[in-house]
Amino acid sequence: MRAQRRRHVLAVLAAATALVVGSTATGEARPEPPAQVALLGADFLWGVAASGYQSEGHAPDSNWSRYVAEGKTADTYGDSIDFFARYRSDIELAARLGVHVYRIGVEWARVQPRPGEWDEDGLRFYDNVIAAITAAGMRPMLTLDHWVYPGWEVDRGGWRNPGIVEDWLANARTIVDRYAAADPLWVTFNEPTFYVVNELRKGGISPADVPAMHERIAQAHNAIYDHIHAVQPGALVTSNVAYIPTGEDVVNKPLIDKIRGRLDYIGIDYYYGLSPESLLAGPPDFEKLWTQPLQPEGIYYALEHYARQFPGKPLYIVENGMPTENGAPRADGYTRADNLRDTVYWLQRAKADGMNLIGYNYWSLTDNYEWGSYTPRFGLYTVDVLTDPTLTRKPTDAVPAYTAITQAGGVSPTYRPTRAPQPCSFVDAAASCLDPVTVPR
Repeated sequence: MRAQRRRHVLAVLAAATALVVGSTATGEARPEPPAQVALLGADFLWGVAASGYQSEGHAPDSNWSRYVAEGKTADTYGDSIDFFARYRSDIELAARLGVHVYRIGVEWARVQPRPGEWDEDGLRFYDNVIAAITAAGMRPMLTLDHWVYPGWEVDRGGWRNPGIVEDWLANARTIVDRYAAADPLWVTFNEPTFYVVNELRKGGISPADVPAMHERIAQAHNAIYDHIHAVQPGALVTSNVAYIPTGEDVVNKPLIDKIRGRLDYIGIDYYYGLSPESLLAGPPDFEKLWTQPLQPEGIYYALEHYARQFPGKPLYIVENGMPTENGAPRADGYTRADNLRDTVYWLQRAKADGMNLIGYNYWSLTDNYEWGSYTPRFGLYTVDVLTDPTLTRKPTDAVPAYTAITQAGGVSPTYRPTRAPQPCSFVDAAASCLDPVTVPR
């Protein structure tokens, strides 16, 4: 009886969702799933991603170093996984994977320790990192702001201060002018809506400051976009969004609308999905990322959502990965390798269905400091910061899996996902509940 009631509740949830969103459903019915999926081709950009503060260590004074010092985080920072001293060997690990893109952040706090003054040692560090990336045959993807700003900017009020836009642009122009010759892909602000959320959570802004921070981020993005194109004709620039199941347009669209005319490609970060089944099991616990429901087919719906919003615009998965708790196996039994292969299958399906997908970055090459904690582990290579003073990079099962994928250009044409797609996904309820994707029988 319990199972019967469960099925009944799921059916009611799915039906209710379909009724609510039915008016927004689009177009014709999906074609039958192909018996074989085409590979993604030689031009497809496989990559890995990291951020500056989360991985570099040796952190200068910044908003985040202050949050740590104020006891607002679960773990102290230390030197994270010490990319600052180990960047050459980490870049070599990425090159061995066969990827084409290495995403890093250029930390404002490291290169501009005081107003109007840039630190040549800090800049030389990034000179060397970018040179090592290009020497290894990869293209840099440079993030100008990954949620960290200098301590002196904190003292000026941070994002509460209207003058932060010009301060931010002065640094960003310096970085663009210095590194445009490396022909990087550009990310202006990482997950700007969640940047606002984190500043709110940590006390960098108050609720009353939220609209102004949104507006200032948009002003800074639009201005640096124009500068990048003046310095680097043909550049590709984005500000990546963290895709939100059940509320993507409510959460991200207001800011995206402010910058939509200055996006050369749509950068999407996709991690978790929601369905009636997963919600029935209990509400998601955002403090325990490793318990979040994984839904690899949701990446197809996320891409489809933005393909509709920006017809013909290139799409790029800037971040995607799977968290575990301190590197232990997940309770659901899903392995990193299987999740990666299942996800890539859905990338190939999206491309085959006409979505202009140009690249995919795995988050992340190594474990790192996950904004206050070392417990969530996302790395292809795991690093036990708290108990291993050598910070040894240990390969997970996803290392050979990703290497095989980059060499082949995807999973085998006859591959079948290890996890069947949910019949109704809140990643895009209109598309999935009324016309869900399926796999061949």
